[in-house]
Amino acid sequence: MAKVNPYLNFLGNCEEAFDYYKSIFGGEFTYMGRFADMPPQDGMELPEEWKNKIMHVSLPLSDETILMGSDTGGEWAPKTTIGNNVSLSITAETKEEADHIFSNLAEGGKITMPIAATFWGDYFGMCIDKFDINWMVSFDENPKPKIG
Repeated sequence: MAKVNPYLNFLGNCEEAFDYYKSIFGGEFTYMGRFADMPPQDGMELPEEWKNKIMHVSLPLSDETILMGSDTGGEWAPKTTIGNNVSLSITAETKEEADHIFSNLAEGGKITMPIAATFWGDYFGMCIDKFDINWMVSFDENPKPKIG
């Protein structure tokens, strides 16, 4: 069965927020990537002030729940306003399940990033459903071994 995790978007203070959440919940970040880590993309120039901002961070809260987030802004992301800055992130168990979930959630809504293979190794897509809920759907094509 797929897992659902909260995904929080920030207007430039993601790292500060996640350091705060880490101080409350404990644990360690399993990933913290910055926009400067992205490979160059045709037609997209990354402003200097965004290079050190958080592209993605993951903070496990339990075996089943991961708090995730990023800074958003610029031409590459939907306009974030407080109130629409939370997405539900679904991690599917198979690529077929990811396609099924994504296509059904996107039906009657808006695809903001088509589901496809990504540079970080996941099969991933984003959409807004017909009820204006933000969704992220992924399948890890190269799962890492669990530690512990």
